[in-house]
Amino acid sequence: MIPKTRWAKTIDGAYIAYQDFGEGPITLLVIHGWISHLEIYWEQPRFARFMRRLSMGMRVVHFDKRGTGMSDRISRAPDLETRMDDVRAVMDAAGVERAALFGWGTGGSTLALFFAASYPERTLGVCIDAEILGRRVPGYRWGLTEDEHERRLEALVAAWGDEERMLEFVHAGYGTGPEHGAVDDPEFLRWNAKFARFAATPGSFAAFHKMWFETDVRNVLPAVSSPTLVLYKSGAHDFGGQEHGTYVADRIPGAQLAGVRGTEPVVWVEEPEPYVAAIEAFLFSVRAEEAELDRVLASVLFTDIVAATAKAASLGDRRWGGLVERHHATVRALLTRYRGLEVDTAGDGFFATFDGPARAVRCALAIAEATRSLGIEVRAGVHTGEVNTIAGKVGGIAVNIGARVGALAGPGEVLDVHGEGPGRRLRPLVRRSRHA
Repeated sequence: MIPKTRWAKTIDGAYIAYQDFGEGPITLLVIHGWISHLEIYWEQPRFARFMRRLSMGMRVVHFDKRGTGMSDRISRAPDLETRMDDVRAVMDAAGVERAALFGWGTGGSTLALFFAASYPERTLGVCIDAEILGRRVPGYRWGLTEDEHERRLEALVAAWGDEERMLEFVHAGYGTGPEHGAVDDPEFLRWNAKFARFAATPGSFAAFHKMWFETDVRNVLPAVSSPTLVLYKSGAHDFGGQEHGTYVADRIPGAQLAGVRGTEPVVWVEEPEPYVAAIEAFLFSVRAEEAELDRVLASVLFTDIVAATAKAASLGDRRWGGLVERHHATVRALLTRYRGLEVDTAGDGFFATFDGPARAVRCALAIAEATRSLGIEVRAGVHTGEVNTIAGKVGGIAVNIGARVGALAGPGEVLDVHGEGPGRRLRPLVRRSRHA
């Protein structure tokens, strides 16, 4: 089944085609090479196998860049900033606040690195191959010279979409000659020619090819702060091989380098398991590390109006609504005074966190005292422990304990947990006098 194609609208009104499929705790945004066509891609079994394997453990989003495939066609190649805005538009349309980026080929790796350097807060991690530059320049010996590029581009544009004439470029681009034997078959050649015709016109392909050939993001690499994995094919002897991957990884702070079995330059041509397994292992380790770092010591406070249902029934909806508004205003004012952070409000109860137990306890006592003048009783529970930030929400066993402690408190009572381990017990901090 081909995933449903949708469109994201950019800030300048362009429409970018994207697909969203698979499920998992991590969203992986795949950035393809120079050109793509989302639906023609799925007609190629090797591509479909690779993408389905990616989506077995992760949610996957991929898209056609502006000017290619099913996205809006344009008169000239856009710059990197525009490309980056397109990535952001796709993430927003798909409801993705933060994603891991997987870019392959010069057009994918370059854009992934540029986005990660510009939007670290929206980047969980980056996985790329070593193809960050297609041009041979001083200090970077991989790629083509200016003359080689011009001759190759001229010949490729002349052969664009023609099955027989593109054969030479298929072998060079996919690494599929007789010495490889991976996809050197008639069906693949027919598909490749069709893919070229649908993905881009000869003129637009030439413009994109020149753009990526001239784009050099090496000065951006030191600014990439997100965890980064550089992958290389262990059987590749030069371009895309270990030395190439090492060059890139050494210039990104803290980047990891991983070799995977294979020889083909295009990542999805070969058996996907080694490549995808390396991506999964890296990204899930990043996610686990973030969860550990997001665990902090905090004091949680839960409050609740005692006998709220009966009180609401006796007052009626209008009067009860006004009372709840005054209660909420009182609690929020005291949270501000004691530097508490409101996490959630459910009905007539509050859940808040504090940076220490003293503020949490004093705030709870103040709430219990202040709400008596409103003619209501509030119960409260306080607990201090490690809390986790899970999908942007505070959670963990300390939160569960705090909620249970609050539920055990009586009218006008504040309870906290005293002691550790088996000797831990509930301790009432205040209870309203029965004669008050």
